Amino acid sequence: MEFLINIDVDDLPRAIDFYQSAFGLRPGRSFGASGMEMLGGNAPLYLLAKAPGSQASEGQRRNYRRHWTPVHLDMVVDDVEAAVDRAVAAGAKLEGEIRVNSWGAIATLSDPFGHGFCLLEFRGRGYDALAQEPSGQGTSD
Repeated sequence: MEFLINIDVDDLPRAIDFYQSAFGLRPGRSFGASGMEMLGGNAPLYLLAKAPGSQASEGQRRNYRRHWTPVHLDMVVDDVEAAVDRAVAAGAKLEGEIRVNSWGAIATLSDPFGHGFCLLEFRGRGYDALAQEPSGQGTSD
């Protein structure tokens, strides 16, 4: 199985500039005025030009004001403070303080198109510090 990341935007050139400047992604294949493949992460990211108010799904219209969804991007970075500075300089909005947890640090932001994302800096053992064996599935001897 392969995962692709698709992000609807209302201004494709502005989105290309933001994702290049904020995260160092580079344009891949162009789909003309309808989209751009962005490369540089471990999965391709597709910026898809969709007009505000256009139908997203049954009964849902696109809006590019800040919105919340339980599905969002987490981007792992080496230095969360530097990554926040770069993203904000590119047009992101920091939505609170950087929080430090047992596994590392996290910053919650939104892009210029209303999509939320998190910047994560793993420290120490990262998520391994929290990981547990799946229930009923210990290691075999």
